Amino acid sequence: MSSKPKTDDEWRAVLSPQQFAVLRQKATEEPGTGAYTNTFDQGTYNCGACSTPLYKSSTKFDAGCGWPAFFEALPGAVRRTTDKSHGMERTEIVCDACGSHLGHVFRGEGFATPTDERHCVNSISLKFNEDK
Repeated sequence: MSSKPKTDDEWRAVLSPQQFAVLRQKATEEPGTGAYTNTFDQGTYNCGACSTPLYKSSTKFDAGCGWPAFFEALPGAVRRTTDKSHGMERTEIVCDACGSHLGHVFRGEGFATPTDERHCVNSISLKFNEDK
């Protein structure tokens, strides 16, 4: 995380209300509504708040869950925390650079991925930069 984090007012000034709700207040976008759910172009997915690179498109896969799914983040880009909201315990993932909420990680679901993990990420938490 940066040495001087932005205030909520500073984030509101640069994010749309929906981005603020998801990235800063940990809301979840509706399944199947995100811009990147069915995107499989080559490139890099960056944090929707601070533009830090988070995922390579080569780690994205179709999990059929309604949100973009990745099996691995770029080294050091994503931090995991325990989320005990909604009466369950899950692993939340946030951008390590700015602390913005990305989504959750699920393990052992049987997807044929090298890590046996699914990073379930809100599209609105991402900005895609296509390879040129």
